[in-house]
Amino acid sequence: MMPEDIARTMTGKFEARPDGRQAVLPASTVQNHAAFLSRLPGGSLVCAWFGGTLEGKSDISIHAALLDPDAEAWGEAVRLTDDPDRSEQNPVIFVTPAGEILLFNTAQPAGNQDESRVFMRRLTLEGGRLAAAEARDTGLPPGTFVRAAPYVRDDGAWCLPLFRCNPRPGIRWTGAFDTAAVAVSMDDGESWKVIDVPDSAGSVHMTPVSLGGGEMIALYRRRQADFVHRSESHDGGRSWSAPAPTDVPNNNSSVNAVRLEGSIVAMVCNPVSAAQSDARRASLYDELEEKDGRPEAAEGCNPIWGVERAPLTLCLSGDGGRSFPVRYTIEDSPGTCLTNNSLDGRNKELSYPVLLPRADGGLDFAYTLYRRAIRHVALDAATVAALVARVPDRRT
Repeated sequence: MMPEDIARTMTGKFEARPDGRQAVLPASTVQNHAAFLSRLPGGSLVCAWFGGTLEGKSDISIHAALLDPDAEAWGEAVRLTDDPDRSEQNPVIFVTPAGEILLFNTAQPAGNQDESRVFMRRLTLEGGRLAAAEARDTGLPPGTFVRAAPYVRDDGAWCLPLFRCNPRPGIRWTGAFDTAAVAVSMDDGESWKVIDVPDSAGSVHMTPVSLGGGEMIALYRRRQADFVHRSESHDGGRSWSAPAPTDVPNNNSSVNAVRLEGSIVAMVCNPVSAAQSDARRASLYDELEEKDGRPEAAEGCNPIWGVERAPLTLCLSGDGGRSFPVRYTIEDSPGTCLTNNSLDGRNKELSYPVLLPRADGGLDFAYTLYRRAIRHVALDAATVAALVARVPDRRT
């Protein structure tokens, strides 16, 4: 499938597939990436992503579309942000306990993730369309990124998972010093305190999952492109153990996870590692015209870029995310990601997925389709139930 073929499908209309239905979301931009799903108080499903011409360019902004309950097609996309100087990326939508809708996103100059800022703004529904209020800088340290949904502790604190592209003077960002953390707010986002995850070098895109009773796990993307990593919290997300490997390979691309009914943890990712691939690229931003003459880091972890971003796979665990014996392919492709170009047909990635349980027992997924579009897959409840039935529950 070539970019022009994808463009013809970007209508938002659903088509059937054997395990449910799928749609490609409308968008006016040629590059669309990093989808995020959330359920709004009125029952609508919202998908946000970043779009423009090329990741890292200042025309990259946050866009979103709505799927109303029982609708047969997604609504038109709207642009929610427009910073003329920075690339606005990684939207996260959070419905607060009070019912407010908040948008978090990052904003960076060119490929300098170590100069990123995190902004927060309120969203409203006006005439069935999303609208964004003025942005406010969260005050989090430079180099802070977000990707996963916040969780709310039992004391009411908002906990926003972070990864930190820690700046090094005179050194160009490559991911070598990236670590995980949680930003905690006791005043509804007015101020934040950062709590680092110990020994987390290279573990990013922290995705917390509550197992109940104060027990939580978090799953991580790995800069080293080895395995999805996992850490634990036994105090309701106040502190976290050092990340350790699971049995699922990782390609230095995003993962997302939720808890299903019972003790099942569902994760979506590309289960491929650097050990399984020779594909490499210099960096994530090696195509940007803005050149950076600073040297790369000689220390830190060894980030690996370019490992194929496919297949897109749903992985199920019955032992609290330690192992994922049941794996189901949502979509497959060559996965080629040696370029971020959305128009020349070389990029074939199925990446940056997000999943969200539905009330009927099904699962909603959204992910990048060759960087040209965002695809939504609605897996039906019967398929999910059949997969869950195959999971050996080894928890005691």
